[in-house]
Amino acid sequence: MVSDGIDRLGFLIHDVQRLMRKRFEARASGLGLSSAQWRLLVRVAKEAGVAQARLAELLEIEPISVSRLCDRMEEGGWIERRADAADRRVRMIFPTEKANAAYADVKSLAGEVYEESLTGVSLEDRRILIRVLDTIVQNLTDGETSSLEKIKNTEGRAA
Repeated sequence: MVSDGIDRLGFLIHDVQRLMRKRFEARASGLGLSSAQWRLLVRVAKEAGVAQARLAELLEIEPISVSRLCDRMEEGGWIERRADAADRRVRMIFPTEKANAAYADVKSLAGEVYEESLTGVSLEDRRILIRVLDTIVQNLTDGETSSLEKIKNTEGRAA
């Protein structure tokens, strides 16, 4: 039986994600944040005012872990917690100026890793790759908005 390689799809996606994260972490290690802290910082920078409970969902970690992570990041001056005006039990997370400046650095580092990972891939193949991955996300998303759609919606509002 001839395989078109589709049986390796999950492994390939996982390996690409793992290797890109490893490369990024090696480059970002000098900036003084752990991988978990970077992930939280990026989410908060993109969605200022996100509820702490929602962060746990987005990062796919337990709420108590997010709470501890936020404790450390707040102590380090990376984030600010505020009570929600509608429900004082809800903690909203906002980036500080320090976090926003670091986010600019992290975007630059991520861009370098992306370019390195796509060396030898034509512009057209890059577009196809993104389009195909977005289709896969849409096929597997149960009513949630994909990351790409969130970016498009944010860019549309900024224009």
